[in-house]
Amino acid sequence: MRKNRIGLLGPEKKLFGRFWLLAVVLCVYNVLSAMVVFGQDGDAGIRAATDQVAGYFDTGCDLVYAIGAVVGLIGSVKVLCAMNVLAA
Repeated sequence: MRKNRIGLLGPEKKLFGRFWLLAVVLCVYNVLSAMVVFGQDGDAGIRAATDQVAGYFDTGCDLVYAIGAVVGLIGSVKVLCAMNVLAA
């Protein structure tokens, strides 16, 4: 028998360690298999994502128009300032 810090490692501790390892392995297996089961319907997920993106298209267009308007106003102010500096 081997010695550890506390005392001798008996067959009971080795058996307990093996059961503990088996329990951990089974828990990990259950988690991974549950992930596979929930992740099987890829077609439905792609369809749902497509529907959600299509719903945001009009909002995205309005956002791009607003950003373009702000950039245009800033650019026109810069051009006006540059023209006034050259004219003076």
